Amino acid sequence: MAPPNGSSGRVLVVDDEDVVQDVLGTLLRRSAYEVVPAESAEAAIDALGRGRFDVVLLDVMLPGLGGMELLEQLRATHPAMPVLIMTAFSSVENAVEAMKRGAFHYLPKPFKNEEVLNLVAQAVAQSRLREENQQLRKALLERHRFEKIVGKSKPMQDLYRLVEQVAPSRSTILIQGESGTGKELFAHAIHQRSGRAAQPFIVVNCNSIPSDLLEASLFGHMKGAFTGASTARKGLFEVADDGSTFFDEISSVRPDVQAKLLRVIQEKEFMLLGSTETVKVDVRIIAATNIDLRTLVERGEFREDLYYRLNVIVLHLPPLRDRAEDIPLLAEHFLQKSVAENGRSVDRLTPAALDLLVRYPWPGNVRELENVIERAVVLCSGREVDVSLLPAELQYAPPPPQHGPGAVAALPAGLTLHDAVDRYERQIIEVTLRQTRGVQKKAAEILGLKPTTLNEKIKRLKVAP
Repeated sequence: MAPPNGSSGRVLVVDDEDVVQDVLGTLLRRSAYEVVPAESAEAAIDALGRGRFDVVLLDVMLPGLGGMELLEQLRATHPAMPVLIMTAFSSVENAVEAMKRGAFHYLPKPFKNEEVLNLVAQAVAQSRLREENQQLRKALLERHRFEKIVGKSKPMQDLYRLVEQVAPSRSTILIQGESGTGKELFAHAIHQRSGRAAQPFIVVNCNSIPSDLLEASLFGHMKGAFTGASTARKGLFEVADDGSTFFDEISSVRPDVQAKLLRVIQEKEFMLLGSTETVKVDVRIIAATNIDLRTLVERGEFREDLYYRLNVIVLHLPPLRDRAEDIPLLAEHFLQKSVAENGRSVDRLTPAALDLLVRYPWPGNVRELENVIERAVVLCSGREVDVSLLPAELQYAPPPPQHGPGAVAALPAGLTLHDAVDRYERQIIEVTLRQTRGVQKKAAEILGLKPTTLNEKIKRLKVAP
């Protein structure tokens, strides 16, 4: 809520002394501020719930909930609002403690009128500037947002256009991309832009459901169909009727379940486990994989007929390293999201921190970037995320490429080429193992290595479990 026309800003004065309220109210109103008094922390909380303020003047000594305790609450609920702490017991210790807890500045009683007006003006200016910057950053993000997907690079713009084109159709969609590139977000965007948007969107994470339970989960079962089936149960296909089902990491589905999945796509029908009657469904299939299905077909690990049924329209999601120009936008998006979710008062990333983010190869893609930003916001005690708050592996990101004849990228100080290569290789393997929850066979497939080769590297490089 903007201040009224002609107002310099809205000020909440929290003090239980009438004389202080009168003096500050008169002083600030003469300078065109709108002043709202509150005699206690509880009254202040009530006032903040009814409107926006540019600055709060807060007395330390309050009846009931104290000023320092209220300051803690304000940092959590209104992290961007400047708070000026007031006290008659001025000391360096109190000032330092207030600033540590997030106060904008410190005012000792008795006040000097000029000092009060100067600090309030500074606080209001900071509040307005921060609000304007947030609005500009949000506008920039909205301009380059597609559903919950953020990106302005050409590969992403091409994908947005393709989604708009194919979403209204009934065709099966295959989304290919490395782990963490946002395959589920694109699947949801396709569903939302289709004629099925009002119907269910069911996600089946094929990796997280044990193979022996996946079939029952998909097709449902009759009572007594197997040990433990004490009641009949609908499957996910029946639940998703008229909607969409998204199969994440479809490459891990067993061959016998692949055959039944093929029938659903071709005939739009299936049988519950333990039943001889068919169930008709109209479900759009959207599948995703981080492994080349064609390679699995050649190995005999994936049905060729199912592959061709899935491979009707393919979306190839680029890894984050191939769209580095989107990293600042994504970092800003995740910064705002984490600040809101964690009640922090972090404004920005420093240029040096942003430079490291852009240079890093992001083996974990967008998901890894989101985790890095959230960690930095939670650990940040100031207004900026600096290099020191980024994980150690980012410190060794390769420098930007140098151009010109004979240009060679410099190694970080004190690091030999052999050490740098080992460090980078170890980092890639550790991130990939985290993605696969320690399953070396799956990690080897992602890295394009034989499982025995990966195991040897894990031992030689002393990769953390």
